[in-house]
Amino acid sequence: MTIRTDVLVVGGGPGGYVAAIKLGQLGKKALVVDRDKLGGECLNYGCIPSKALIHAASHPYKSQKSKAAGFDNPVHAVDWAKVVAWKDQMVGGFVKNVGVLVKGNKGDTIHGAARFTTARTAVVEKADGGSEDVEFSHAIIATGSEPIGIPGFAVDGVNVLGSKESLDLSKIPAGLVVIGGGVIGLEIGIIFAKLGTKVTVVEFTDSLLPVIEKDVVAPVARNLTKLGVEVLLSSKAKSWSKKGKGLEVLVETPEGDKAIACDKILLAVGRAPRSRGLGLEELGVELDKRGHIVVDTEMLSSVSNIYAIGDVVGQPYLAHKASREGILAAQSIAGQALEPKGQVPWAVFTDPEISWVGMTETEAKAAGIAVKVGKFPFAASGRAMAVRETEGFCKVVADKADHRILGAGFVGPNAADLIGEACLAVSVGVTLEQVARTIHPHPTLTEAFAEACEAALGHPLHILQIKREAPVFS
Repeated sequence: MTIRTDVLVVGGGPGGYVAAIKLGQLGKKALVVDRDKLGGECLNYGCIPSKALIHAASHPYKSQKSKAAGFDNPVHAVDWAKVVAWKDQMVGGFVKNVGVLVKGNKGDTIHGAARFTTARTAVVEKADGGSEDVEFSHAIIATGSEPIGIPGFAVDGVNVLGSKESLDLSKIPAGLVVIGGGVIGLEIGIIFAKLGTKVTVVEFTDSLLPVIEKDVVAPVARNLTKLGVEVLLSSKAKSWSKKGKGLEVLVETPEGDKAIACDKILLAVGRAPRSRGLGLEELGVELDKRGHIVVDTEMLSSVSNIYAIGDVVGQPYLAHKASREGILAAQSIAGQALEPKGQVPWAVFTDPEISWVGMTETEAKAAGIAVKVGKFPFAASGRAMAVRETEGFCKVVADKADHRILGAGFVGPNAADLIGEACLAVSVGVTLEQVARTIHPHPTLTEAFAEACEAALGHPLHILQIKREAPVFS
């Protein structure tokens, strides 16, 4: 029997399930097909579980730091298996809720793998056996991305782990080699460093988080040193072998080869779009050289009724970007006028956290824009001092001509939660003056944004801004 639906959504992650919900709200029936659990990589194996474990790992670490504040009651033991079980229970609840939301908006779901047979038909191989033929008017491809591998380090789930496997470890490893100094590698590496693991990060380029400006990364790099993390830059993991009861990783560094003992290896060198095996080539769906589906501003592919959203269409690989694109695709299918996509902020949950929205100082200058830049350090924030989290700063980049804020970001405590105001400011073209004269509650971390705008205007309130005069030569 053939299933007929208005829209086939292939992939039930934060792009796909949000698209299905929005389609239901707009009077369209959606069928969501996912070969794994609803919620996708983010909910099940990435964003949510990693943040849960980041939070959990912070407790024993903060208990050690609290001695200076008069508390001498450190956490002496961690039942990590129990922590992971809590994480799994929490994630399971979220997955169930996603199904309820899709069904509550007139959508259906199938656990299985979909492959297009024509531009309006597909076959779904169900996870529990059998298959279903599906007819649809439109389709949304939201299949996400998958980890990239490197020669000699195939993920086996025992010795060499991907991010998914590392978040399911029941025991805290004594030693961990992280291959890749990007977002995923550092977030997971910091979890275990705070639990007492000896962590070594191997990064091929000459800097951690290589796509982020170096002044923003610097506080994170300093804290890694405090955590006892060894960072090997401009280095390459060559091979690994079993040695005794553990492992040994051979790393090529600028100073020569180095053998590093560990218990586990985490491979975190990037991700690639999951566009294979869907039958797209036969349909004539255009892909770029990396395998991303090429789409227009409405998220429509080169085939007139097939849309694509999220990681599978290109960087940045972010859940909230996928969700926004899912809404745009649903609106287009329903014949609604599209709203602007808007600014896409990003956050890195290292310690300290990093967040940014809009243009960086480097990007603005490369575009030929004269800018005013303001910084406010958390070391001058009353709230940051009170909670003993003073590393980092807020940074604002504005057009020198009209003072319109082009970009802003934070590196410091709760940076991911602080970026919302800056998102609105950049999206609607707010000026430095408008933020500076907006009253922010005191004492809060949000004051840093207003203070950074004051600094860009040349009259900061809670830091001294030294104006250096040009030297006079006689």
